[in-house]
Amino acid sequence: MLCIEQPCNLHPNTHTHTHTHTHTLAHTLTSWTCRDDCRYQCMWTTVGLYQAEGYRVPQFHGKWPFARFLCFEEPASALASLLNGLACLLMLLRYRSTVPRQSPMFHTINAFSLVSLNAWFWSTVFHTRDTYLTEKMDYFCASAVILYSIYMCCVRTLGLRRPGLSSMVGALLILAFTSHVSYLTFVSFDYGYNMAANATIGMVNLLWWLCWCWQNRRTLPYWWKCGLVVLLLHGLALLELLDFPPLFWVLDAHAVWHLSTVPVHFLFYSFLIDDSLHLLNTEKTGVKLE
Repeated sequence: MLCIEQPCNLHPNTHTHTHTHTHTLAHTLTSWTCRDDCRYQCMWTTVGLYQAEGYRVPQFHGKWPFARFLCFEEPASALASLLNGLACLLMLLRYRSTVPRQSPMFHTINAFSLVSLNAWFWSTVFHTRDTYLTEKMDYFCASAVILYSIYMCCVRTLGLRRPGLSSMVGALLILAFTSHVSYLTFVSFDYGYNMAANATIGMVNLLWWLCWCWQNRRTLPYWWKCGLVVLLLHGLALLELLDFPPLFWVLDAHAVWHLSTVPVHFLFYSFLIDDSLHLLNTEKTGVKLE
């Protein structure tokens, strides 16, 4: 009721109401309304009251309070997502300029990169503006990356010798993704289930790649890059367990996690380039693919 009765006092980059109505183009594009701004101000009022009474900083709808910067609701996480997307794009361009299209894994890796870029785009959008749609797209696109990682792993480890098997796994993964999205959309948007499902698929991906690395440690000199990447990605994800109130109301555990994964893209694509060139040379010499 308070937000309905109050006059609109939208003003970016401030935690207090002003009597100046400053609605920027960025706010218009991100559909930031006066009611949203009122809720934002009320959040900071609540935080101040909690701190004044000596209580811990509260969460709101499962999220820590963040200082808005322009139209960015979570500026650190939005920046980190953007940097991950840029790193992925840069390395995709390097991959495509280095590896000939004839390499057996070229198209699979190219598709994986596009799926990843889409996920980082929606992650950036979601951390810029948290809405019903952007939250769903962030979660669904992240799940798509994890499932496609399983497919890429299957193609690399088994599908080059048995293409029919990778096609079957691909169909099963599409069915799993459709079921996952349908459940979260039409039955219940269960955060716990979503996290458990992604963690399970991620663990399968981790163990599958590590087994392949172990089997090829004597024949492929670059195997360690793959092993280190999967260990880093899963190890760095544990940073989210820290879950501390954001430093300076900007930097929380989620942002730290996203920032820490930026360099991993360079090592991962270094492995993909080495492996794709190796497969191309192996195919040209007529040697059986690993």
